[in-house]
Amino acid sequence: MHTDSFPGALPARRHLPAAGAGTPVLDVVIPVHNEEKDLQPCVRRLHEHLARTFPYAFRITIADNASTDATPRLATRLAERLDEVRSVRLEQKGRGRALHTVWSASDAPVLAYMDVDLSTDLNALLPLVAPLISGHSDLAIGSRLSRGSRVVRGAKREFLSRSYNLILRGSLQARFSDAQCGFKAIRRDVARVLLPLVEDTGWFFDTELLVLAERAGLRIHEVPVDWVDDPDSRVHILRTAAEDLKGVWRVGRALATGALPLDRLARPFGDDPRDRTLEDVPRGLARQLAGFCTVGVLSTLFYLLLYTTFRSFTGSQPANALALLVSALANTAANRRLTFRVRGRRGVVRHQAQGLVVFAIGLVLTSGSLAALNTATHEPAHSTELAVLVVANLAATILRFLLFRAWVFPERDHFAAGHDPRDSR
Repeated sequence: MHTDSFPGALPARRHLPAAGAGTPVLDVVIPVHNEEKDLQPCVRRLHEHLARTFPYAFRITIADNASTDATPRLATRLAERLDEVRSVRLEQKGRGRALHTVWSASDAPVLAYMDVDLSTDLNALLPLVAPLISGHSDLAIGSRLSRGSRVVRGAKREFLSRSYNLILRGSLQARFSDAQCGFKAIRRDVARVLLPLVEDTGWFFDTELLVLAERAGLRIHEVPVDWVDDPDSRVHILRTAAEDLKGVWRVGRALATGALPLDRLARPFGDDPRDRTLEDVPRGLARQLAGFCTVGVLSTLFYLLLYTTFRSFTGSQPANALALLVSALANTAANRRLTFRVRGRRGVVRHQAQGLVVFAIGLVLTSGSLAALNTATHEPAHSTELAVLVVANLAATILRFLLFRAWVFPERDHFAAGHDPRDSR
């Protein structure tokens, strides 16, 4: 990651006044590489839409990435015929490089970009940039994965897109829903602070910018979009996915080692209130619940694997007891590190001992429920036993989470053991 220079403090959010004569409020960049077929219809359609619906002055910038077909000539012709269109030529490929170059040089207070295929319906453009103009948000993204979106695309792309965004949530703790939709906007003053920190020059540029913005406490506005897949897309899916995963690893490592100066990006106001420590306000409850459930599922699978292994050379009761003990230890360790974000070795033995007590309480609750059922009914039906176990295990799970949160891993212990307060966001 680039850490040799510090770009400066983040600006305060303010409503953007109408720009002076000749200065556009919005600069929409269209990065292209060998797009002679789609360029003219795209630019003309976008120009017509902005001229008809956008209430401020605008500019459309065609960023040509080393095209070898007729794209440069067509871009120049469009710039000559339409006053609000200009063309910029780059001699190297890379969507991220094109956006970095044009955004860094633009004088418009709001910068946006969209793909040349216009897969995203243009009616979402004004809702995309309006929060930036008003000062409500710092960045805005179109999302194909939010509830209000209407998307038409193949199952393969849908699976890859959702998988990638799940990876971002799990590895980089991203909160935004769609990193790769080619429909984004950013305030120029924010871009000039963040762009020097973004290293990628290709398809991962979007993701890296969003992750750094989120970690810096910036507000990202999401707009549900209508999106139709382009069947003629030239994106090499597997190669792009591999590069994206390399980018996730690089950014994650830089964030983990503190190689980025995000802690020095101080705002005059508007920091994320979730970063503040407030009395009597539970922190990170939704994330902890999700982590607890995930660990619970994995622990169950681990228990079944252990039981199967131990059962091959011992009886069912010893195999069950040993598998439960080992999986309980693993469950406590995983919840300590992943769910409650407790770092370091301090308190490990105490946490494991308390975890075994919590496990024993849950075991007594489930076993006691069965014993009570057998006392009340001499030969209960199998379906009745299952119903009792389901209810008892649900109660034991809720009790286990509450005990973990309030007794085993209380909030005050997180910081004593090396917990980063930003992890609880």
